[in-house]
Amino acid sequence: MAQPRIHVAAGFAPGGDLVLPEGPARHLALVLRLREGAAVTLFDGQGREAEARIVEAGRKRVVVRIEAVAEGRGESPLAVHLGQAISKGERMDYAIQKAVELGVAAITPLYTEHGDVRLKGDRAAKKLAHWQAVAASACEQCGRAVVPPVHPPLALADWLAGRDEALRLVLHPATSGALEAREAPADAALLIGPEGGLAEAEVAAAREAGFLPLSLGPRILRTETAPVVALSLLQYRFGDFA
Repeated sequence: MAQPRIHVAAGFAPGGDLVLPEGPARHLALVLRLREGAAVTLFDGQGREAEARIVEAGRKRVVVRIEAVAEGRGESPLAVHLGQAISKGERMDYAIQKAVELGVAAITPLYTEHGDVRLKGDRAAKKLAHWQAVAASACEQCGRAVVPPVHPPLALADWLAGRDEALRLVLHPATSGALEAREAPADAALLIGPEGGLAEAEVAAAREAGFLPLSLGPRILRTETAPVVALSLLQYRFGDFA
């Protein structure tokens, strides 16, 4: 079994002991059934990793001893902010999970004209916490030590107003070579519409905000598939896939 990687939002001090929060503790002791002496990797979500060893493993309490601390790896040189139209259930989870695996730097769920999800109050808070947990779990799997923030949902117009990335792309049928003959930008914004697509007025607003249309070929992709393809292209062209 591969050595587990666990997200723990805490400071790491070599030689120090750390009592794990309930979630990670239950996962190690009750799901993976690890015992004293087992090695684990912790990461704080801000870029630091720690090699640790379990020194106490009970049903309600797990303590690890930090053996070494280092800067994590796995971050792309291209910082992509993904604006993803909110979709229902597992489709949104999938989009967030795969975007994190593909090196995205930040994600903002978006309300769009053709989107059919609206979140308010406690439901919005619970959904945002769930999405952030999906991002953290993806980091555990893919080896990243930085957990990208999933920002609170915004109306598309508000998200567009805050964009100043060097390269801004909106998925939309087009013939322009949006990725061709360009120097590698430091950052990029990527806009993905809902299942029914962006309204023409929304595409026009994106164009006015400096977004270039990007086509992903002759087939229509689902809203959760589109970020996977687009981010792969961006990482290949400007990031760390080459």
